Amino acid sequence: MASSAQIELWQAEKVATLAEVGKAPNGIHYATWGETRVSEPDLERLVGAVPATLSAALENRAYYFVPLAIADTGETMIAPAYSVDLGDRAVCHRNAVFGVTEAVFLSTRLVEDRFGLAFEFFINVAHNFVEAAGVPESFGALAWSQAEAQVRGETSQDAWETRRRAQDSRSSQKGIDERSRNTFMESAFSDALAIYMLSLAVDFDYHDLREREYPLLAAPALAERLRHVSGLFPPNPGYEFQILYRRKG
Repeated sequence: MASSAQIELWQAEKVATLAEVGKAPNGIHYATWGETRVSEPDLERLVGAVPATLSAALENRAYYFVPLAIADTGETMIAPAYSVDLGDRAVCHRNAVFGVTEAVFLSTRLVEDRFGLAFEFFINVAHNFVEAAGVPESFGALAWSQAEAQVRGETSQDAWETRRRAQDSRSSQKGIDERSRNTFMESAFSDALAIYMLSLAVDFDYHDLREREYPLLAAPALAERLRHVSGLFPPNPGYEFQILYRRKG
């Protein structure tokens, strides 16, 4: 394994210039550079899981799969290989803008399995879509109706906290905090869209997404959200959406 002293960091713009950006059949722009340790078939399967109906909103985005995106420099720097020291300095992703292209550099060597890389990619795609297109009104109505019904838990810390703030403001007779409610809907939709795409690409247990800081959304409520997302953005050919409930005993 190379030491960090032997690995020269590259400017993200130079990487973007050298890496050949391809366009997947679903319209997503992506490239690989460096020792990513991700096979081409696995990467094609991962990128191909993004529903084609999302691609118009992502036309100016390009996703670069690189070994490490470094966090502790004033500019976006990329490591062409992995070392322990550089791994300690890296983050899951970094963003950069080159002209009209908004680039997302994803660190493939910070995660230990396909699940981790897939979820990092899909949560970025989901957030990028929301930035460009917003939240479908029908999904916002569904998520808020579940919150109003006091359905247990949420899909992320952000969704949990903003949902709580929106509802707490009403209980204090200040009325609903619309900013918090809108942020909750954005978080809930980004989470649901990412989990939906993850389910198309990887078989996983919902509880793999659990974090300690908040209670995970009740499975039937998540299933309702995911079915709604699937109706809005059907799977591409070769991908299948299904929810399996595991029964004890």
